[in-house]
Amino acid sequence: MARSSAMTKPRLLLSWSSGKDSAWTLHVLRASNRYDIVGLVTTVNERFNRVAMHGVRAELLQAQAEAAGVPLWRVPLPHPCPNAEYESRMRALIARAISEGVTHMAFGDLFLEDIRAYREKQLAGTGLTPLFPLWGLDTGGLARDMVRSGLRAKLTCVDPRHLDRSFAGRTFDTALLADLPAAIDPCGERGEFHTFCYQGPMFRRPVPVQTGEVVERDGFVFADLLPGGEAIRPDEDAHPAHSAQ
Repeated sequence: MARSSAMTKPRLLLSWSSGKDSAWTLHVLRASNRYDIVGLVTTVNERFNRVAMHGVRAELLQAQAEAAGVPLWRVPLPHPCPNAEYESRMRALIARAISEGVTHMAFGDLFLEDIRAYREKQLAGTGLTPLFPLWGLDTGGLARDMVRSGLRAKLTCVDPRHLDRSFAGRTFDTALLADLPAAIDPCGERGEFHTFCYQGPMFRRPVPVQTGEVVERDGFVFADLLPGGEAIRPDEDAHPAHSAQ
């Protein structure tokens, strides 16, 4: 009976940015035990072989998927990528999903109405039902819950118009939450910062990662993350040096 019940669960894809919010969404979905999570969907810049916007190397993305135990569904994007081309490639992804019996797609969005409306519009009539498991949660409480669970992430991208560049490369932990200016959303939902999640209850093992060079590009500050190094244990909140090298 257990096997029969598992086989009847709706098949679901999770939009995976490599950051903490999508990682936490995976954790929440697994805890609900309502879906068969069949893939992590990530857009990857073809030219640089990195996660779009977050700037994370593809090999770290793959290591994440392996630690999570979920197959990676890559969506390669050209650089630059006009919106029409982006939507064309996403339609191809949706067609593949439907052909493989997927019925739902989950997103880690928290409160931006325009982003949610765009996703709902793109999936309308496709056969895929959008889900937003974290929607409407208090982001301060959510950030603290993440840290308490043992989730750790690196800030890979910072918008210097809102947050000082010195935050690039820092660890998302108790110390960082205490240091964030009051005007900054604790989860960076308005784009103040983006992260790479390397440890937490959604992973079978930590993803070893270390902070490399910090550079400014296209108006954003990026910390280049490198494979290797030691993952910070859940009871350690200290962050490494994060100045440009």
